[in-house]
Amino acid sequence: MEIKQCANTILMVRPANFGFNTETAENNAFQINDTSLTIAQIKDAALKEFDFFVKKIRQNSIDVIVIEDSDEPVKTDAVFPNNWFSTHANGDIFIYPMYSPNRRLEKRKDIIDALSERFIVNKYFDLSGYEAKNQFLEGTGSMIIDRPNGIIYACISERSNQYILEKFARQMDYKLIAFIAKDSDGLAYYHTNVIMALGEDIAIICLESIVEIDERKKVEESLKDCGKIIIDITRDQVVKFAGNMLQVNNKNGSKFLIMSSSAFRSLTPSQKDEISEYCEIIHADLSTIEKYGGGSARCMMAEIFLSQKNEI
Repeated sequence: MEIKQCANTILMVRPANFGFNTETAENNAFQINDTSLTIAQIKDAALKEFDFFVKKIRQNSIDVIVIEDSDEPVKTDAVFPNNWFSTHANGDIFIYPMYSPNRRLEKRKDIIDALSERFIVNKYFDLSGYEAKNQFLEGTGSMIIDRPNGIIYACISERSNQYILEKFARQMDYKLIAFIAKDSDGLAYYHTNVIMALGEDIAIICLESIVEIDERKKVEESLKDCGKIIIDITRDQVVKFAGNMLQVNNKNGSKFLIMSSSAFRSLTPSQKDEISEYCEIIHADLSTIEKYGGGSARCMMAEIFLSQKNEI
């Protein structure tokens, strides 16, 4: 079986009650509770951003599965499905332990059932039991996975527990490269996918955020050994969500790097040129979702690596 780095299909959840989450704000420095808008205005703005974003992605012949969020229970962060589940080419689906109790409500059996109708699913692994132990691992927010090379890159935080990371790596037969990454105020980044994005040929990463020189060197050498072209971004660019990107393939096999307009504007001309050598860039305004949710484009897309049933 050929192991691909980039998915041909992504799943996105259209939010019903998007808003500021006080529970996640405890360790997500990207969230801003701007009270200039009402709850209804925030929700409306987020929906408009979401719908335009999906439209723009689909205009490039990329397969997007859109799931409607349920009105009840209220889930302010349902727009970020990549945190609670992941899919894998061998047919496995993992469900992850979530830091915020109200985010645990996002786990929906009907979404997994819908995937099972269209794709081949072999096994389910539900790691939610670790929530009772206050141990968390938030999917492909916590882990940047180099699938062809069998490597996980992860910065340790309250939401990325090293013990669960090691267990997951052993189960998937992946090598784990864990490190500590901090912002300019010395606070640990809550997710790895805000400082790092990995494509087939390129790695966008904020190397200066990896505080230990030895750990930084290990990450850099691993990426180079795997043939990745490193595009080094700054902490200031991370604040603009320049690390929160996802490379996907469309139905014709063309490669695209999807990001927010904030991330796109933060990139230097040379960085844009370098990215464009390997893939096209898609970007859209996600400013409301970024401000109140503390996540951006990559967080909104769950990759589907499962095989289609009709491909057999």
